[in-house]
Amino acid sequence: MTSTTPFVTDLLIIGGGINGAGIAADAAGRGLSVVLCEQGDLGSATSSSSSKLIHGGLRYLEQREFRLVYAALKEREVLLKKAPHIMRPLRFRLPHQPHLRPQWLIRLGLFIYDRLAKRNQLEPSRKIHCDASGPLSADIKTCFEYSDAWVDDARLVVLNALAARDKGASIRPRTTFLHADQQQQHWLAKIQSQHGKTETIRARAIVNAAGPWVMSTLHNVAPSDNAHSMRLVKGSHIVVPKLYSAEHAYILQHEDQRIVFVIPYENYFSLIGTTDVDFNGDPGDVQISDNEKKYLLSIVNRYFTTQTSIADIVHTFSGVRPLLEEENTSAQAVTRGYKLTLSGSTEEAVLMNVFGGKITTYRRLAEQAVNKLARYFPAATHAWTATVPLPGGSFDSKSALRSEYQQRFPWLADDLCGEYVCRYGRLCEQFLDDTSSMAALGEHFGHNLYQTEVDYLHDKEWAQTVEDILWRRTKKGLLFSAEQVNHLQHYLSTLMN
Repeated sequence: MTSTTPFVTDLLIIGGGINGAGIAADAAGRGLSVVLCEQGDLGSATSSSSSKLIHGGLRYLEQREFRLVYAALKEREVLLKKAPHIMRPLRFRLPHQPHLRPQWLIRLGLFIYDRLAKRNQLEPSRKIHCDASGPLSADIKTCFEYSDAWVDDARLVVLNALAARDKGASIRPRTTFLHADQQQQHWLAKIQSQHGKTETIRARAIVNAAGPWVMSTLHNVAPSDNAHSMRLVKGSHIVVPKLYSAEHAYILQHEDQRIVFVIPYENYFSLIGTTDVDFNGDPGDVQISDNEKKYLLSIVNRYFTTQTSIADIVHTFSGVRPLLEEENTSAQAVTRGYKLTLSGSTEEAVLMNVFGGKITTYRRLAEQAVNKLARYFPAATHAWTATVPLPGGSFDSKSALRSEYQQRFPWLADDLCGEYVCRYGRLCEQFLDDTSSMAALGEHFGHNLYQTEVDYLHDKEWAQTVEDILWRRTKKGLLFSAEQVNHLQHYLSTLMN
């Protein structure tokens, strides 16, 4: 089935990862009409496969990427205020290994890191002594501690898509971009829904933010521009039962000069990653290899007294990062910067391609992208995203919001109240305001996932499948049994019919 009348819009954005969603929100907030299409679920590829960190990138200082680190640290402070529900400050400990990096070098790096950051919200770095009561091997006597932040990466994408929709954007997940042809000042693009419906979009500008598919997408846009080649790098993570009880994370050095994070994850687990492996193939089929599992475990077992094996791994995930190609550079040393290219004129259709980037600097990338596009849209207003909270983020602190909800919804179980605050902030009011008891939350699918939340995710946040709900909107897939998954799947099928 094909729609014959074109849908007219200012921008057609291809790609519903963090960059596409961020650009959609920024542009829609400046008064531009926006259509965003994503071939899968929002944030279902690279953007939900990160280490879940908003950080400057301490290791990038060794590569002299001072500008990148400064920009990322500045954005870290902005995002902590924009999304207090899905972000939290996180302390990191770097165990000292004298044969890998001398103390003076680490001290210098942390001194620069602290100075590049404003530190108006986070504690400065310090040196600490390790003893036998800690989780580290006995030969590790010293750690260096510093601050960064944790984020729910998949929810960050969804919140930007919600912000875009609130400003009038049309968000189309599970909709594939087919091709586009230039018609003087406009593009005529074809997109296709998962149900086979083909639609024509008439857009003044196309933004190619397809992540690891950016080059293949570019081939379907005429005229194409292959000035910037991409390097695809696979990053894999493993999840194991928690290695220690404290709330800080670790950053582990390795003999190959790489670093690996160990991060407290979803109360009961430790998240370990990432690898950096050059990738060739379909980014949609990426999987962790046995060698990657062994690599990550070997590093962790070198540092921790609790020894972990492949049998202990409860979950894995991998993503393909589209990085700017650099000659004679190892996968781990390739820049995490980004490049925006723009072609077209006032008399021609406009094409923007987004190459590279990292989740920490997505908002800055989006703002710069729309600044460049705004010259073609005289009515576009000024940049706005630096000071406006993402949906659900209009509150001072999690503890204050939790106290407010404990008074407004005294029947709500305390642990569930805490989950809702951290996952939704004030958005949870959309499904709590009409309830008056735990029973009113409806069917319990397990592990504090209730029918009202599932209905909200389906109706308001584009969730259609079990995977959407259990692995991206929440992380409850780590806890659900096969029977519980099947039960939820059956319920979702009734919503879809």
